[in-house]
Amino acid sequence: MAPLLQVKNLQTQFFTQDGVVKAVNDISYDLNEGETLGIVGESGSGKSVGVMSIMRLIPMPPGKIVGGEVLFEGRDLLKVSEDEIRSIRGNKIAMIFQDPMTSLNPVIPIGRQISEALELHLGMDKKQARDRTIELLEMVGIPSAADRVGNYPHQFSGGMRQRVMIAMGLSCNPQLLIADEPTTALDVTIQAQIVDLVNRLRNEIGMAVIWITHDLGVVAGLADRVIVMYAGTIVEEASVVELYKNPRHPYTLGLLGSIPRLDEDRPAKLASIEGLPPDLIDYPKGCPFYARCPFRIDQCLEALPPLRAVGPGHRAACIVDVTTAQHTTENPYQDLQ
Repeated sequence: MAPLLQVKNLQTQFFTQDGVVKAVNDISYDLNEGETLGIVGESGSGKSVGVMSIMRLIPMPPGKIVGGEVLFEGRDLLKVSEDEIRSIRGNKIAMIFQDPMTSLNPVIPIGRQISEALELHLGMDKKQARDRTIELLEMVGIPSAADRVGNYPHQFSGGMRQRVMIAMGLSCNPQLLIADEPTTALDVTIQAQIVDLVNRLRNEIGMAVIWITHDLGVVAGLADRVIVMYAGTIVEEASVVELYKNPRHPYTLGLLGSIPRLDEDRPAKLASIEGLPPDLIDYPKGCPFYARCPFRIDQCLEALPPLRAVGPGHRAACIVDVTTAQHTTENPYQDLQ
């Protein structure tokens, strides 16, 4: 069976007065039906730009998708008409954004914001759409949904607004839900509730999920497979179990080292990754992680390392075998495994 989504050699750039920002550089991955894919990396790594490119939501200008394919059910979303992509957005592919207050219209009741999509995409009349809206709000855990359907966004807490956004995303029973750091602005208890909610709804509805985050702790309890991005490229891809058990890229090691561990009698000191990501206008010729990498060798400067298989379903863009290199005395991550 063909994957639900295939991203092939996607490249997105922003043309600014200072130069061309190479935000997404030749990334490729697949997503199967019902699968949850986590995309992780620090700010500026290209996580959000990559999925915004899938939805064709990149502002043009200054942005432009300069290359690649995005095949959804075999159709290239980068080549369909504006009318066709609008019929897919919110219908077959839905997206939840980081801050619901900037995504929800502050002067329209939340019920109307959900029911509008039902009328547009599913052809429901106003009563059918209202009844379905109440069902959706109950599904995502909004108490007294029938009474609150006429409330405005400012009358809900941050966690409840995010639940409204999830209800909106699920309104048309999408095949793919993209969540762009939806728990970042929430406290940890609400984060856990939102993750559990998405997990439950995914199992009930059978949709595929792309979850974008900088928090590997969230990914551990949610994703089937993980992609690690750095400076607009994919540096590692593996199943969630394999990534935590056997990380094969120095950047992934650094990310894992920055997470507190609760499964050790004596918690190890948290590691930090020194330095800053490269300038995406003056993109380096070799490995973009070179300047910050504790395992770097001269060969890393020659060319961008390709993603290569390092195990079943496991790829990493590194020419150094970190499984042996991490035991050297110079390695700041040596106590992490």
